[in-house]
Amino acid sequence: MLSRLFQCRRLRSSQRVGRRVLTLLVLMSLPLAAQAEGFDNLSSLADKGFVIGAQAQLLGSGESLGALDPTRRLSPASVTKLYTAAASLDRWGPQHRFTTQLMATGDVDAQGVLHGDLVLDGGGDPALTSENLWRLVQRLRERGVRAVDGQLVVSQWRFGPVTCVTTDRCKARTRSDNAYSASLSSAAVNYGSWCNRVKPGAAVGDAASISDCATVAPLIRLDNQVKTVAHGGDTRLNAERISSERGDTLRVSGQIARDSFSREIYRGSSDPAEQTAKTLMALLGQAGVEVEGYATSTTPPPTTAKRLAAVDGKPLQELLLRMLNYSNNFMADTLALDLVAKPRAELQDAGDALMRFAQELPGHGVPTLASGSGLTPENRVSARDLNALLSAMYQRSALFPTFVAGLQLPTNGPMHFIRRGSDTFQQSVMLKTGTLNEPVTVRAVAGYFRTQTGRWGSFAVLVNGTSQTPYLAWRQVLPLVAADLTNMIEAH
Repeated sequence: MLSRLFQCRRLRSSQRVGRRVLTLLVLMSLPLAAQAEGFDNLSSLADKGFVIGAQAQLLGSGESLGALDPTRRLSPASVTKLYTAAASLDRWGPQHRFTTQLMATGDVDAQGVLHGDLVLDGGGDPALTSENLWRLVQRLRERGVRAVDGQLVVSQWRFGPVTCVTTDRCKARTRSDNAYSASLSSAAVNYGSWCNRVKPGAAVGDAASISDCATVAPLIRLDNQVKTVAHGGDTRLNAERISSERGDTLRVSGQIARDSFSREIYRGSSDPAEQTAKTLMALLGQAGVEVEGYATSTTPPPTTAKRLAAVDGKPLQELLLRMLNYSNNFMADTLALDLVAKPRAELQDAGDALMRFAQELPGHGVPTLASGSGLTPENRVSARDLNALLSAMYQRSALFPTFVAGLQLPTNGPMHFIRRGSDTFQQSVMLKTGTLNEPVTVRAVAGYFRTQTGRWGSFAVLVNGTSQTPYLAWRQVLPLVAADLTNMIEAH
């Protein structure tokens, strides 16, 4: 009897093995769309030649709701910023502030003259603004400083000028028609970009008026080709920052209507530390503090230097809200560089710091990260890696509220292109997107969702093109992701 029981068990075991082998063979013969496991809509992109990795899971239990080649490592583009946000919170906590200070290499006499250099010690604040510099100047005046018989020295000893490693930033060394490719420095102000305000001239046909957003008087050369047109006319502006041995020049062309409000133009500077020096020099002059000239430096202030004034930036939780909501590349790469302990940090040092953080997360594999912004197309992570990150942050109760607050709810997110899909998707999902168009198309999205019963889940979708695939717009991708996630959410 006992031997017959064992024989039955062996027979059933053999049958199970046979069924598994048969199932595996069937799956191998099926197209990718048939193996999608919850991502039936998304998998249709595979038929067009796109490479896909996706995974969705319930948090807490780890139950898989959908998977499509989840271990394949692909480019995440700006979804990389989730790693930067998580590592920053892990290092400093939500209330950390970066400090920028003015140091003196000499003494201030009874007449308020500083006998030595005035050194701006760049603290790596990714959101340092001209308003912060103005507060520094006022605090300097409170100390009685009225003149400096040395120079203003802007020190970017922590990092900067950072070597460019992406096409956009390398091109921006000589010319730029955008702000997202701004160069990096630990002493940068206004996100490393010039801000100029264009307003109509006094009469139709006059040249427009262009002023600096912070100091009114222009801080760079202007090539103003903007004409004022009649009331009700169209306003069309084109701007490009061009650099040469003479420095930066802003070339603005087009037209502005006589009754139009002023328009602000942001273009990345070629040298953020010099931009900070020019801005601070202008603000010092407006406050009546005389300084002969300026210089930039890559060495720390002398150990004998004394602090005259300091200003703290916004708390990290506010920085992350801006960085993630608006996918600010300058802020992301600056924060990642801040994670590097050694001075003179480069982007790969920042990438290495992020990789070390990621590899310590439970269930995370070995990623490739060359920047904190995702501008570097070499970045590689898998959908499973991203879910490991999202799961780890969900379990950090002191950090999770700040982390998830930076993600966008599609129904009211600042990026309009995500306002797609069902009401369930738009109101139950919090996400971060990533986009690259060169050298291949990348459309990536990851984040959290709540099921119909209130359970938390996480998801990650990576869609990469090849040299053979066509251009892929978000309107072709997001509805597919929304449909699949809607089905998962409403089924639970």
